[in-house]
Amino acid sequence: MTLTPALLIVVSLALPFLVLVLIGLFGKLPNLRDGLTLVLSSVLFYVVCCLADHVFQGGRPELVLGNLLPGFSIGFKVEPLGMVFALVASGLWIATTVYAIGYMRAHHEKHQTRFFACFAIAIFAALAAAFSANLFTLFVAYELMTISTYPLVTHHGTEKAKLGGRTYLGILLFTSIAFFMLAIGWTWSVAHTLEFQPGGILQGSYESGGIQQWQLMLLLALFAFGIGKAALMPFHRWLPAAMVAPTPVSALLHAVAVVKVGVFSILKVAVYVFGMDLIRETSIGEWLAYAAGATILLASLVAMTKDNLKARLAYSTVSQLAYITLGAALATPASVVGGGMHIVMHAVGKITLFFCAGAIYVATHKTDISDMRGLGRAMPLTMGAFFIASISIIGLPPGGGVWSKWFLALGTVETHHLFLLAVLMISSLLNIAYLIPIPIRGFMKPVTGDPPTFKEAPMMCVVPLCCTAVGTIVLFFLANGLYEVLLPITEVAK
Repeated sequence: MTLTPALLIVVSLALPFLVLVLIGLFGKLPNLRDGLTLVLSSVLFYVVCCLADHVFQGGRPELVLGNLLPGFSIGFKVEPLGMVFALVASGLWIATTVYAIGYMRAHHEKHQTRFFACFAIAIFAALAAAFSANLFTLFVAYELMTISTYPLVTHHGTEKAKLGGRTYLGILLFTSIAFFMLAIGWTWSVAHTLEFQPGGILQGSYESGGIQQWQLMLLLALFAFGIGKAALMPFHRWLPAAMVAPTPVSALLHAVAVVKVGVFSILKVAVYVFGMDLIRETSIGEWLAYAAGATILLASLVAMTKDNLKARLAYSTVSQLAYITLGAALATPASVVGGGMHIVMHAVGKITLFFCAGAIYVATHKTDISDMRGLGRAMPLTMGAFFIASISIIGLPPGGGVWSKWFLALGTVETHHLFLLAVLMISSLLNIAYLIPIPIRGFMKPVTGDPPTFKEAPMMCVVPLCCTAVGTIVLFFLANGLYEVLLPITEVAK
């Protein structure tokens, strides 16, 4: 039987729930539980790929589940940006699941069934956000993501974990309720619709005088800070606080789901709510571009001061997310496509770095960079993968990150923001300063004290990080295809 595109949407959203049910049924049989999770996550990726084939050929499948109130519907419509995000989330779910099985078993972690169940809900929320047809559906998926990942952040149950969880939940709920919800209500009152539209739903309201330029700027600010998962300073502290979670959760937060829902939402709002033409013509994104530039530099400088590896990577993520916000604020075809590409490039590169951090912890129980002298000689695969992923995050060939940063830089040139171009260049130098010394210390610095007796982490930890490291190189050669599938989201602005 051939599945229609609308049915593929249903299957894609249903599969994580099926995983959730099976995890609950077979929670006391870990081999069966984990095996079913792997099989069904692979099936999900296949279904999403089938849907992608239709979307990238020009199809825009839709599915409406129902109206809660007039104008407030739960509906899905798949366009290229959401399709790319869905591919990233579903594909990396497989790698993260394999890695999490190896990590959790090596550590003899408790509550593994709850852990994998929350993972499944988070992936559902990521796909629901990716396929959302309107702001209301996006908001519901966004909030579900926050709630479902809270038990993952507090997984260890320690006072430190609970404190980190309170910071995580408090900031994300505060920003979404105080700002994001208000922005959605304001948009409805002005445009009388919440449905995403090419060219934006606010263009007509501005032209008719229904909303003024200063009001548009304020509304953009509500969206930018209300979508707290984008980690724009000063609402970024939840991200470093969440590093108390197990490393597979950190990988989920930084690469697969949580922060990517944030920056994806920023891009989607810029393109389909405001519209690229409106942002450029009114210059309402000017302040946001500079706020993103400040976040890029400040977070990079903070990262350089962190000796704890996960903390350094957390602030690196804050900086890298701001690249995507910058692309949305510049609102040129090059910058928006560059922002969409950076969602993919950063996801694969950063998940590799966190996988490596977790593998190091599993094998050595080391968390501080200062303690990692000579570690690369005992763990060459892990440290080699770390180096390869770092190259991509920095934006150097043959890492895929070079292309997304190229288009973002092109956007700054097109809009004559040469200062922001300098910010991007300085940021790449800072990336080198806080990432490359880690593998150099691991491979080239002499070991202090007794020679290390440890070796590589279990293969279920090492294989995923090697695969994603190779993925950063593969993306370097697939960048043109990614550019082509994202380009249609900018067509109205041309």
